Parts: sequence; structure tokens; C-alpha cells
Amino acid sequence: MRDKQSLPLIWLLSDARNDARLEDVLAALPQGSGFVFRHYHLGPVARRARFDTLAAVARAYGHVVVLADTQEWGADGHYGTPDRLGKGLRLANAHDEREMQAAVAAQADGIFLSPVFPTASHPGAATLGIAGFHALADRSPVPVIALGGMTHERARELDWPRWGAIDGLGSTKAA
Repeated sequence: MRDKQSLPLIWLLSDARNDARLEDVLAALPQGSGFVFRHYHLGPVARRARFDTLAAVARAYGHVVVLADTQEWGADGHYGTPDRLGKGLRLANAHDEREMQAAVAAQADGIFLSPVFPTASHPGAATLGIAGFHALADRSPVPVIALGGMTHERARELDWPRWGAIDGLGSTKAA
């Protein structure tokens, strides 16, 4: 397991809508990036098979593999709500101060804070915006990963080193 200060800077999260191009995007990410396998849309057998395939691709490029589940499938860590973090690297999701405090209390190694910008995952949802994101993230004793509508351009605009995306990584190298 990596220490908290060496968490990857760029994270790809899987979803039904980016599944067809995941192998290409994993290949294009900078070596040592992070990959969160979600794939909630698949049944248990298909989900496990897809995890095994994508984990092998991710590891071939030196990426950290995190599973959005508490299953022990050989992932480097787990992603989810603070009460559902498994072994290894523990990455919690949070949307506000209360959820961030819960993640810290659960001893999360990192926190995905979202949504920073409007996102296809939650159309019409309220966003943190740049100021709101920084107001929360700057106070966190745990590394924060920006999520929600993130792209390379928005990461520069946000001026934040750690970020993740479902659609915003495309298939090109990080700028």
C-alpha cells in the first residue's frame, strides 16, 4: 500500500458509459495513476470477470487498482462510503463537511470530494464550485481528490493536484 502522500494524482473511475474505452484510457494515463473499478451495472459474475480483465490492464501500466466494493478480489484498496471501506488503501467519497468528517473519522487514506463542477453522473445536482471545493479540501487532514465534471482543463482551473474523472480523461495523455 502507498503512503497517504504518494496517492496517485490522476484517477479514472469506471462506469457503464465509459466501459467500451477503458482499456485505451488506462493505457494513456500516466504510469502510476489510480483506477477505481465501479461497474455497478453488471451482475456479480460479469462484474468480477470485468474487474479481473481491467485490473490486469491497469497493473500492466503500473496503476493502483481500487474496488468500489468490500469484496476481496485482490484490489490494492477499496472505495465507497466511510462505513463500507475494506482493506488496503481506503478511499471514501464525500459531498459535504459532514461526510468529509465521517471519512476522516473512518481513517480513510483519501477522500473523493464531489461534485466540483456539473457532471453527467448527477445532472442538475448542486456543485461545490471552485471556492466551495477549496473551503472543504484545504481543511482536510487527509488527501482530497477532486471529482465531478473534471477534465485536464478544469483541474488546471481548480489548481488542485489530485483529481479523477469518469468521462473527462478521454484517451489522451495528461497535460
